[in-house]
Amino acid sequence: MKHLTKKARNWLITILTVVVLSVTALWPTDYFLESPGEVFPVGEFIKAKTKAPKNLYMVTISITNEPVPVIAYLLSFTQKYTDRVSSSELLGGQSSSQYNELQNWYMETSQQAAIYYAAKKAKLLPKLHYHGVYVMGIQNNSSFKGKLQIGDTVLGANGHKFKSTKEMMDYLQQQKIGAKLKLKVQRNSQTRTFNGKVVTVKGTNKPGIGIQLVEHTTVSTKPTVKINAGDIGGPSAGLMFTLEAYQVFTGKNLTNNHKVAGTGTISVDGKVGMIGGVDKKVVAADRAGAEVFFAPTDSRGIKKSETNYEVAKKTAKAIHTKMKIVPVATFEDALNYLKANY
Repeated sequence: MKHLTKKARNWLITILTVVVLSVTALWPTDYFLESPGEVFPVGEFIKAKTKAPKNLYMVTISITNEPVPVIAYLLSFTQKYTDRVSSSELLGGQSSSQYNELQNWYMETSQQAAIYYAAKKAKLLPKLHYHGVYVMGIQNNSSFKGKLQIGDTVLGANGHKFKSTKEMMDYLQQQKIGAKLKLKVQRNSQTRTFNGKVVTVKGTNKPGIGIQLVEHTTVSTKPTVKINAGDIGGPSAGLMFTLEAYQVFTGKNLTNNHKVAGTGTISVDGKVGMIGGVDKKVVAADRAGAEVFFAPTDSRGIKKSETNYEVAKKTAKAIHTKMKIVPVATFEDALNYLKANY
């Protein structure tokens, strides 16, 4: 009996150990995983009468949909170019749905800027139509906190309709702190009004409504070009969208069918901005067989050694790729490289 009892006790300890280890391994952490994503021909997202070539490629980063369990977190240390990002770092205090909404607005804004600048470079006459400002974040001291939502478009204030973001900012800065304010807002195709007060905008000490914003504009061109990237969010494909739209507007094949990838935001004046996770994008582009990778040289707020271009070069060297890393500060840098080489 004593032998059976000891044997049963050992079995019980083993089972409990397995259960504890299993629960521990599956216990959720507060971390998301970021790793090299997919590579897509930008032409498949362009809608126009003229068929878009599929020779320019955008690169994505793969981010887990939710925080990973302990076992995945630990295994990630064995996976090169996989990073662990805390939920506070990734979401910035937003919910997952708010974060996704924000990425969608960044993508839409990027697409509009890309079409506008490509048409301008093709010597067409694109028109920017101002609709208001997207709400990208709401400061804690804003009297509209709990009323406005990320993704709302502020159309006007106190019966005034503005023709630009500057016009709206100028109006708000003429108001006194504490003055009553009625905002006209568009949300999900419906118009709403919200009452609040003018507050001191954090970081500026000027009167305002206490929101982070980006201009909500749409562009119209002849011929018409539209971009629809589906579920892909963020602004980092701006440069590649601009190059592809330029091909459509001009009827040119910029790469002579060579496989060219790249990344970088685009502004309406053609400047290319930095993005996150460029090392992962270099890895993904190399795996896809890209011959060239455009990387932004934008160094605002960072050391030169930390620019996308410098990190991309280091990554390319580390993975022993033959893919050429090309520095770009503007759309013209990328365009001139393609003209000179293809």
